[in-house]
Amino acid sequence: TECVQIYLTSGDPVSSHEDMRAAAKHLIERYYHQLTEGCGNECCSNSWCASSVGFTRMDNNAAAVKALELYKVNAKLCDPHPSKKGTASTYLESSTHSNSASSDQQVNHKEALTLRENFKDVSYLTEEKVYEILGMCGEKEDYSPLIRVIGRVFSSAEGLVQSFRRSKPHTKEELKSLQGKDEDKDEDEKEAAACSATAMEEDSPSSSTRPGEGSSGDNDVQKLAPDEVSVDIDAVRRVYERLLSNEKIEAAFLNALVYLSPNVECDLTYHNVYSRDPNYLNLFVIVMENSNLHSPEYLEIALPQFCKAMSKLPLAAQAKLARLWSHYSAEQIRRMMETFQQLITYKVISNEFNSRNLVNDDDAVVASTKCLKIVYYANVLGGDLDVEHNEEEDEEPIPESSELTLQELLGEERRNKKGPRVDPLETELGVRTNDCRRPLIPFEEFINEPLNEVLEMDKDYTFFKVETENKFSFMTCPFILNAVTKNLGLYYDNRIRMYSERRITVLYSLVQGQQLNPYLRLKVRRDHIIDDALVRLEMIAMENPADLKKQLYVEFEGEQGVDEGGVSKEFFQLVVEEIFNPDIGMFTYDEYTKLFWFNPSSFENEGQYTLIGIVLGLAIYNNCILDVHFPMVVYRKLMGKKGTFRDLADANPVLNQSLKELLEYEGSVEEDMMITFQISHNDLFGNPLMYDLRENGDKIPVTNDNRREFVAQYSDYILNKSVEKQFKAFRRGFHMVTNESPLKYLFRPEEIELLICGSRNLDFLALEETTEYDGGYNRDSRIIKDFWETLHSFGEEQKRLFLQFTTGTDRAPVGGLGKLKMIIAKNGPDTDRLPTSHTCFNVLLLPEYSSKDKLRERLLKAITYAKGFGML
Repeated sequence: TECVQIYLTSGDPVSSHEDMRAAAKHLIERYYHQLTEGCGNECCSNSWCASSVGFTRMDNNAAAVKALELYKVNAKLCDPHPSKKGTASTYLESSTHSNSASSDQQVNHKEALTLRENFKDVSYLTEEKVYEILGMCGEKEDYSPLIRVIGRVFSSAEGLVQSFRRSKPHTKEELKSLQGKDEDKDEDEKEAAACSATAMEEDSPSSSTRPGEGSSGDNDVQKLAPDEVSVDIDAVRRVYERLLSNEKIEAAFLNALVYLSPNVECDLTYHNVYSRDPNYLNLFVIVMENSNLHSPEYLEIALPQFCKAMSKLPLAAQAKLARLWSHYSAEQIRRMMETFQQLITYKVISNEFNSRNLVNDDDAVVASTKCLKIVYYANVLGGDLDVEHNEEEDEEPIPESSELTLQELLGEERRNKKGPRVDPLETELGVRTNDCRRPLIPFEEFINEPLNEVLEMDKDYTFFKVETENKFSFMTCPFILNAVTKNLGLYYDNRIRMYSERRITVLYSLVQGQQLNPYLRLKVRRDHIIDDALVRLEMIAMENPADLKKQLYVEFEGEQGVDEGGVSKEFFQLVVEEIFNPDIGMFTYDEYTKLFWFNPSSFENEGQYTLIGIVLGLAIYNNCILDVHFPMVVYRKLMGKKGTFRDLADANPVLNQSLKELLEYEGSVEEDMMITFQISHNDLFGNPLMYDLRENGDKIPVTNDNRREFVAQYSDYILNKSVEKQFKAFRRGFHMVTNESPLKYLFRPEEIELLICGSRNLDFLALEETTEYDGGYNRDSRIIKDFWETLHSFGEEQKRLFLQFTTGTDRAPVGGLGKLKMIIAKNGPDTDRLPTSHTCFNVLLLPEYSSKDKLRERLLKAITYAKGFGML
């Protein structure tokens, strides 16, 4: 009923009950003024009148809602006191503005009433109509008629949908007839005639029919492109620019939006209005052009309600909005992004969210995040896109894990669908985030740090996996999450998968009598680590790839270390050091970039590269950081994008510069450079190899016309074709471990690199701030102060050795050293023993040395000669 009652304020000209609607509108308006201004009688006894003694003042939004409630119950209305008669009150305006207007302005009541009567039938607006009303109001210095019109139109879905329509393009026949009427007219007069004809079309009754009732708007939509709407956006912007400078008029927009939003939400939720009239989208386009949406007045009620309505848009409508906004400038995209971000931040800061009061349950935060997703994809679509160069899928399907086999054995269907998750809006638009080389505004600006701080990631991950309609997961909008938060979600996913594999193993051991083996156990010799590890992994990959999803457990032969994470860290580091040794010849090393690349002439078989991919995947799966140095194009290729000329900048900067100079050369390329479509490169032993980029390439000269093709094909050969076998095998191994992970859904290529390699920036001051102490030490202990002074005095290499000694890796985790939970524990009084560490738990055991010099000498010796594990 509330939706119906609010519609009564719109003054719908098509309704057969026009008189009833007008009367209802008038009554609601009277209730509103009674609540905000009062009747003027100081002795008034009406409890719902602002003039009564015990009345509690309310803001405009609350008064508007209360006026509707009083209308429904036919509450008492006061007659205006003589002191109030003749004053100029405004429609849906604050009481303070109203009172000051009535005291400062002496407007002739009869003239003001005439003004209002002139515009009472305006049910939709055009730019010209707004300026006409604005001009007349300016002459009388009374803007209440314009405020009433704005309140009526902008609070009515029908009125707003019909407003600010673009002029219909004239057919050739119409233009000829216009020209034939008077051939002597100059160009300006002809244009005026055309505009007049268009205005007549817009003023015709068919242009103001209700949405979804077979209006001519349906035909208009069929003629529009997928990224077009029928609203004149430039006209809307000009109108807002003129009107928003007036505080009273601005208040009308605010209050109208409060009325409008619940009706729109009702329309979209229950009446399927967009499918009947796609022009309904005009409403959202017009409202979002309001540059004041992010101001504090909107954040409390108006904007949250509007976001809730907008979040109910069907997928096709969201896609159309994204396509439309993708043509906006970076500044306009940023304005809309900041509008939704400001609402999210405001709600997060003004509420105390915790494990019992989840941010996922806040309707305003959830709705604005869904709206922000539309802006995010507009930002992607409007950026520098590359949708063509995609890696081919693996020909052989990757074996599935045995997850949920228990349900299958019990005859139940599999609950979770296999394969990576894909965002529905991404599918509808036919674009992926990874297709965007450079967005309109940086992706990092869409991250909301206050939200990340209050998000309970364990709960959010549960909602993500269960996919219930009544629980929202922010993991479905990964653009708003930082790398640390997403990494935590990935950690939960990996651990749950490990536990699932462990349960399945126990089940098989009970049902089929198999030997219980709940871990991926690797027993290796330190001196033969590659042979032992890769042979074992190769056997597992061939016999039962599902075992790769188990938790890794490494044991070094002849050593007593128990793997709680630290032994695995050292295992990965030793394997990486061996694999990337240039003497093995699997990868080439560029002295200039300090990066590795696949060796196209390697003698190793594809299986070896598959095993390296498995190692990389296992490192992510077991939350270990690797010291690998790949160019960014490797991570783009892992995410499904081929390398192009643009990727050569970091992969092969020397070649990139040469090709760039070729493209920019102003002389004759064919005569001056004399190069052909045949290229040469050296094999492992330095022997030159020839390759034709095109058939008979040695006979096809590179010219000014075909040099772009030459550069594209040269880049394609270096980054894709020459290493195709090696990379496909490498990617297959990587996907054996990560194929069921949300890795591809959550992370961009640069974040994947951060995930695998950690942060290269080592901030030891941040580490000092987050370090905890145990065994009698605290932040103020003498030995602790000496320790940090000593550590800060170390050089870069010594600091990396300390990290390696304490944590098992010389890289910082995702988010930097501040995210590393290190503990320094007391290990007895002064002694000659060296410091020791538990790399599994990032614990440093530090004796209470008698002097700072002794501490420095013992610590340096420990970190320099540390190797192997033992029992303490």
